[in-house]
Amino acid sequence: MIDPNTLHFLEDLAKNNEKEWFHENRGRYEEARANFIDFSSEVLEQLKTIQDDLLNTEIKKCILRINRDIRFTKDKRPYKNYFGAGFGPGGSSSGRSDFYLQIEPGGKSFLGGGMWSPSPENMAKWRQEIDYNPDALKSIIYAPEFKNYFKEIAGQQLKTKPKGYEIDHPEIDLLKYKELFFYRYYSDEEVCSENFSDEIFKACKLMKPYQDYVNELFFDS
Repeated sequence: MIDPNTLHFLEDLAKNNEKEWFHENRGRYEEARANFIDFSSEVLEQLKTIQDDLLNTEIKKCILRINRDIRFTKDKRPYKNYFGAGFGPGGSSSGRSDFYLQIEPGGKSFLGGGMWSPSPENMAKWRQEIDYNPDALKSIIYAPEFKNYFKEIAGQQLKTKPKGYEIDHPEIDLLKYKELFFYRYYSDEEVCSENFSDEIFKACKLMKPYQDYVNELFFDS
């Protein structure tokens, strides 16, 4: 389970996001990171029971670095205020639509996944599939249990119709999406509960049909 001290460390890091403080508190960081890795390892082992392409994935390949890439941003804070893990074949850099877990205090922890920043080629595949067979997608994301857990669709939409489609297309709302993903936030109390890994596994099982839909369309077709 996630130790409350892990969240406390991240809270303090958010208030003292500088290298000197981080080095002075490296012991706390190592303990918090180890706790997150242990928890994520438990999640990964659960996911391996429902996703064969994760069987050879090592947990160390799933854990994101806490250092921020500050080369191309005005925000020069050196560290992220959260721990993150991406669960995909081979780790967090699979390039596929994978499960993403982020632990951040203040009710900002979440599990997410879906279509994110697709290439123009994949965007064309997406829209063509919705045009030809919208029910395949709608049966997944509009299923009552899915909608009840992942409350709303996330992702930017075009302000007008996409090229090649009419504004009165029956699926115009879905066709406008430039990315389409889902996430669920968790309170700090939920994050530190004994059954949180089971809750994350439940969320992943609910999301898996959509992840499979995206991956089959983009990478397996």
